[in-house]
Formats: sequence, structure tokens, C-alpha cells
Amino acid sequence: MHRIVRNEQLATNVHRLVIAAPLVAKARKPGQFVIVRLAEGHERIPLTIADGDPDAGTITLVIQAMGHSTKAIVGTPADGDIRDVAGPLGAPTHLVTSGHAVCVGGGVGTAVVHPIAQALHRAGVRVTSIIGGRNRQLVIYHEELSRLGTVQVCTDDGSWGRKGLVTDALKDICAADRPAIVYAVGPVPMMSAVAETTRPLGVHTVVSLNPVMVDGTGMCGGCRVTVGGQVRFACVDGPEFDGHQVDFTELRSRLGTYRMFESQPCSDGACKARSAADRILQQQQQQ
Repeated sequence: MHRIVRNEQLATNVHRLVIAAPLVAKARKPGQFVIVRLAEGHERIPLTIADGDPDAGTITLVIQAMGHSTKAIVGTPADGDIRDVAGPLGAPTHLVTSGHAVCVGGGVGTAVVHPIAQALHRAGVRVTSIIGGRNRQLVIYHEELSRLGTVQVCTDDGSWGRKGLVTDALKDICAADRPAIVYAVGPVPMMSAVAETTRPLGVHTVVSLNPVMVDGTGMCGGCRVTVGGQVRFACVDGPEFDGHQVDFTELRSRLGTYRMFESQPCSDGACKARSAADRILQQQQQQ
């Protein structure tokens, strides 16, 4: 069991959980994730590690409550327990060691770019972060990223910072001071738009993908994505890939596969439905 040390709400349906996981805290690197299961029989949820404190033996997870399982996790108060925290999983971020890097975060993806920005800052890289949300209340991690470099905020309604999309700010930054690399994490349409913004400029762009994932070891095949015309598994080959090589159309399609099950509690009926979904996943893997 892993004790929840702190549970705080950052935005609507978005919580930051600090969890006791000493082995993970010592081993984790930027870009890696854990798979969390609240209790026996519950769904496995992959979550990128937003921060960690090896001395305290804790990791930080930022969770957007969308379906039944994530709502149950964020609804567990401090001093409550999470049964399983497996990791760290995935390949660490490939980090540049000099020059100028731009970190683009949308929604909860802003928490995912935070450890990347931390590591870049420690390496002496100049970091510019562009973070966005539909409105002021949905923008997170501004204070944390401000400690690591310049931050530009974009909101759809103009309630904070620049009105418009993160790609608008990215275009201006690339025109004024071409970065060595761009790291982008957020909704799939946002990451796709970032990749299309940097493609004509030839700026290397890394995106963190979030496909359907079950075991985190490459066994189930659910997290397969197409990158550069080749099948890759996000849990072991990623989750970060060259954004100019990702088939975002396929990724969007696969993300909708189990949407109908996500809002259902794990009653007998829902568990049977998930078992059926697992069979579909196995059939897809064999194709």
C-alpha cells in the first residue's frame, strides 16, 4: 500500500497527489510514468510522474478526474492508501544539454513538462515554457515553471496572459529565437498542432503520447502507435516520440476505443464489459 501524503485540487477536476513510493522516487527520471491501481479489481491507470523527492520517498502525480477510476483516485483523501504504484516505466526523456529549449504544456500536460523543464534547467539549458488552458482556472504549474525560466500563458478566452492558442505563442518564439528543441505535452490535437508548427522550421519536436495502456511492459499491445511508418509501443519505446513522425490520426482513433467504459463503476456488469474490451484488445494485438 502507498500512502497519500497530500491531495490538493489545482483546477476543476484536477488534483495533485503526493504519494509515498520510495523506490520509485529514487529511480525515476524525467518522462517516465507509473501505473496506479487504487484497489483490488480496479482499473490500471498510467500517470506520468510530475515530480519526486527521493529524500522524502515521495512522487507527485497530477490527475484529471475524467472517468470512474480517476475520480475514485482523486477522491481518496490524504492518509488514504493506493494499493499499487508500479514503476518507473517507459524510456526517460532525451534531454539537450545546451542552447534554448521550449516546453509546451496544455491542460494537465503542463505538469508532465515540469520534470523535463526541471532537468533542462539543472543542465544549464535556457528554458521557455508556454502553458495554456481554456481559461485562467484551468492553467496549472505556472509558479513551478516560473522558477525554471520564462513562462508565457495562453488562454482561449484571454482571462490570463495571451488570448489564443499555445501554437500562436510558439510561432512568435520560433521566429524571434529559434530553439534547439521543443517538448510538447497535452491533448492530442494540441501536440499535433505543435508538430505542424515546427515541421516547416525543422525544429526537433518531442511529444509524450497517451494511448490505451494496460500492463506497461509491452505485452498487451494496447499502446501501439505508428511512428515513422513503424509500430512502436508507448509503454516501452516511449511515451515520448518525434512529433513529426507520429501518426496522430491513428492515435486519435485508438484513444476512443474504450471511452464508453470509462465512466462506468467497476460493478459486475462493468467488469464484464472490461473483460470483453480486453478480449478485443487481444484480437487487435494479433492483427
